[in-house]
Amino acid sequence: MLTYILRRLPQTILVIFGVTLITFIALQIGGDPTYLFVSERASPEEIIATRIKLGFDKPLHVQYLNYVLNLIKFDFGDSLYFRQSAMTVILEALPATIELTLFSMCIAVFGAIPFGIFAAINRGKWIDGTLMAIAMLGQSIPNFWLGIMSILYLSLNISWLPISGHVPFLMPILQGNLLEGIKNFPTTCLYLILPSFAVAFYSLSRNARLVRSSMLEVLSQDYVRTARAKGLSEYSVIMKHGMRNAWLPVVTIIGLEFGFMLSGVVVVEVIFAWPGLGRTVFNAIAHRDIPLVQASVVVISILVILINLITDLIYAKLDPRIRLS
Repeated sequence: MLTYILRRLPQTILVIFGVTLITFIALQIGGDPTYLFVSERASPEEIIATRIKLGFDKPLHVQYLNYVLNLIKFDFGDSLYFRQSAMTVILEALPATIELTLFSMCIAVFGAIPFGIFAAINRGKWIDGTLMAIAMLGQSIPNFWLGIMSILYLSLNISWLPISGHVPFLMPILQGNLLEGIKNFPTTCLYLILPSFAVAFYSLSRNARLVRSSMLEVLSQDYVRTARAKGLSEYSVIMKHGMRNAWLPVVTIIGLEFGFMLSGVVVVEVIFAWPGLGRTVFNAIAHRDIPLVQASVVVISILVILINLITDLIYAKLDPRIRLS
């Protein structure tokens, strides 16, 4: 396992290097980035002074080296809109996005597993057809439309759930206030239901179809028929022999889904006024806050890369053929 980890780490570092290079080049595409940091009425002397202060007068390879060194020190520069460190803004918004992503993943995973298993063991029956039709519908509905319809019918019309708002759960825990975080958890879940379902419905539908196909393939194997011939209960056959071996493709797609959700909640956060990193990036783009957008892209990319690395390690743990190959 250690050999596998050491073999994967250089690839991860190379991808992170590629992300930093792309974000650096993106800043240079529009021309001299100095003009992003000065007002339109700035004099030539002020522009030159700002260019020297920010290091934009140096050669590009020196600028990139300084950029990487600053990233290593978690120095992403200052936000032009919030007038404070971009990293501070990101760290304040990131816990809310992680809350939304984790809650969405719980819905997508723990909803898809029984959904897919139930469809597989009833293959060809009307139950299977109904569940798969719902799954197909879930993959066809955009999350922003589902979010808007949820607000319209479940919040405005019948007032079952709040339209927007956020009570922090993760941030108090990270700040060392465990009791406050636990106290806030029920209220946080109440505000999370609608946005999480809007984010998770597509993934739930796709994962359910994947679980179903994996289960159908496993249930047709000889060792499953042998387990049934030995007189084992259907529950033991499905859960101990079937689901355990059907997990491998499911684990892979779950890791990819987590990264997809983490980087794809921007629209849902804006619709529900959720104070996460996606909404922060949206506001930064609206106000041309390039340093904050750049920092957010790097942070989200690194998180997605690390999640994919962890997924690969879990996959290798579940299947010895992966780590021994």
